Amino acid sequence: MKLYAAADICKGIYMQKQKMNIVIAGHVDHGKSTVIGRLLADTQTLPEGKLESLKEMCERNSKPFEYAFLIDALKDEQAQGITIDAARVFFKTSKRDYIIIDAPGHIEFLKNMVTGASRAEAALLVIDAKEGVRENSRRHGYMLSMLGITQIAVLVNKMDLVDYDETVFKNIVAEYSEFLNEIKITPSAFIPVSGMDGDNIASLSDKTEWYKGDTVLEVLDNFKKEKALSDKPFRMPVQDVYKFTKFGDDRRIMVGTVETGSVSIGDTVIFYPSGKKSKIKSFESFNTSPIKNASAGYASGFTLDEQIYVTRGEVAVKKEEQRPEVTSRIRANIFWLGKKPMVKKKEYFLKTGTAKVSARIEKVVRVIDASNLQSSENKQQIERHDVAECILNLGKAIAFDTSENISQTSRFVIIDDYEICGGGIIRQGLSDKQSDARDQILLRNYKWDKSIISTVERAERYNQKSALIVITGEEDTGKKPLARKLEENLFREGKFVYFLGIGNVLYGVDADIRDSDERSEHIRRLAEIAHILLDTGMILIITAKSLTQEDLELIKMSVNPDDILSVWVGDKITTDLECDMHISGNDTTEESCNRIKGILQESGVIFKPW
Repeated sequence: MKLYAAADICKGIYMQKQKMNIVIAGHVDHGKSTVIGRLLADTQTLPEGKLESLKEMCERNSKPFEYAFLIDALKDEQAQGITIDAARVFFKTSKRDYIIIDAPGHIEFLKNMVTGASRAEAALLVIDAKEGVRENSRRHGYMLSMLGITQIAVLVNKMDLVDYDETVFKNIVAEYSEFLNEIKITPSAFIPVSGMDGDNIASLSDKTEWYKGDTVLEVLDNFKKEKALSDKPFRMPVQDVYKFTKFGDDRRIMVGTVETGSVSIGDTVIFYPSGKKSKIKSFESFNTSPIKNASAGYASGFTLDEQIYVTRGEVAVKKEEQRPEVTSRIRANIFWLGKKPMVKKKEYFLKTGTAKVSARIEKVVRVIDASNLQSSENKQQIERHDVAECILNLGKAIAFDTSENISQTSRFVIIDDYEICGGGIIRQGLSDKQSDARDQILLRNYKWDKSIISTVERAERYNQKSALIVITGEEDTGKKPLARKLEENLFREGKFVYFLGIGNVLYGVDADIRDSDERSEHIRRLAEIAHILLDTGMILIITAKSLTQEDLELIKMSVNPDDILSVWVGDKITTDLECDMHISGNDTTEESCNRIKGILQESGVIFKPW
């Protein structure tokens, strides 16, 4: 096989070829090194004369030549960029440049794979035809599955030791296929090979006339290459929102680094998890020429044609492209580096892109010891250097992609006591308690018919900002009298304000809900009403009994969190609500109203007199 076609050469300079990382795994002594050596030889990737000199050395020492010796011989070889270290081998075909990453199960390989420091796109898994499927064969297959590698070819090696018996091959195929099916992997091919004799490596062998499939090199070249970062769907985690106020500058610039894809002026972008959308109006940069688009790797800042509330941690996505997943429950693979084990019930922080949320282990599905690939489904904590499949509960929903789709936005780190103690990849988004409500809100935001009157214009007209004041507490603690008095005082001062009692919702909009267990739907509908009224520029006051933090988070899905003021009325807070203000039973209604007005003034909702 030629290294390069003549058409690829222009004035002595090779054209840029496609590159692919391949991981090779298998039980000890099943012939990985022999297969690698044979690939180097059969693709003519070896330095000139290297194979011949090694054969001559073996002959001088009365030692039988083995292709596995090439790996040791090239360990310190730098010529032609062949082998840089013992774990990586370079070779070429006419289609691609390959890097084969050896995977003996050592810690560094798994750590780098899970955290994305190196990314294998496909795998060769070697099984000895004589020994058959061993426990390590299963462990390596499972390891590849946990790392999100789904393109796998199984090489049944040493067929020469079983006289190229088709029955032996088929039995291994049947046994290992059953196992791979359990871990949801469909191999690209099973290939009967002999690394020693070169059967079915670069060309089909007449010793296996019963095999009509592809050679190893053909399977490698048929593996699908991941798209270039700029060809993937657009993803830009929002790092910050820059605001300018001097000289009448009212720009709000969304800034961040484009992870994948590209975006241009005029494109409609949607921000997840909120689902808010707008069109890109301009790109902003300092001391550079004006630009009209940005692509993967570019630190970007752009303005929108409509001022919308977007926060750090959201992910910008082009409207017409594949949307990310959004949930607060994920199935993930974690590589743990912390000195203390990762345990259930303890709160950690998960950081992906620019989002940072609290995280707890809901379930440890299984664990692999990275040093020896021993696996366990009974461990309830993750020790140092373990790779674990877990279900994590997050403090709030995040936007992400799974590792199979866009690896760049599937990676995360786990922080414990201000230190990065682990890394991982998200394999699946799972339903949480707010999945249905979130889907409805995303659809509402997507379909929202915007008014031609902007939020700023309404604020100028009413001399106030819209706000939602949520007054909660136990029964008979004076919530409703406080709400009514606050409404009256603000109205007398000329504010656009309204008090909405929960009964108005329960016996009106919620009249079709009879089941008392449908509390979350009551809250969702109340929040949707609040969202509409706040869009008018109103200050809305609502009361509800004993709201929990989960209830408040559900409200925040519909209403901008910065527009919400939560107030607990009563001597003792009896739920897990993290409220903005606590009013005890000793305060008079008038005093309580003045305290709430003070916060509204401090936050700029209403005018603060000098």
